[in-house]
Amino acid sequence: MASVKQIQVTFDCAEPELVARFWSQVLGYEHMGSACVDPSGVGPRLYFQRVPEGKVVKNRLHLDVRVGTGLVGDERVAALESECARLVALGAVRVRLLRADGVNESCLVMQDIEGNEFCLD
Repeated sequence: MASVKQIQVTFDCAEPELVARFWSQVLGYEHMGSACVDPSGVGPRLYFQRVPEGKVVKNRLHLDVRVGTGLVGDERVAALESECARLVALGAVRVRLLRADGVNESCLVMQDIEGNEFCLD
């Protein structure tokens, strides 16, 4: 049995090139039509495919954009809020801040330009 060397994460969407451009800007990836690719070759390729139906319910899978790694408390929340402001300028929507609860650190729930949920973590 061959071992897996790479994965691609594929998203259904209405406007593949627009969504790929958004995620390329979020992640600092190279925009390649309906895909975005990590220029370092480390992260997975993200591919966006057009589908006729719209989004109806919450995603079963979402991306966590790791901007607060190693930070806690107010310092972490400040990093999340700063990145949130950058992403809102790109077309993302802020949904809610989930504050640390003793088990999980704070994270910020957002939506991309087609309403797909993701987290700033």
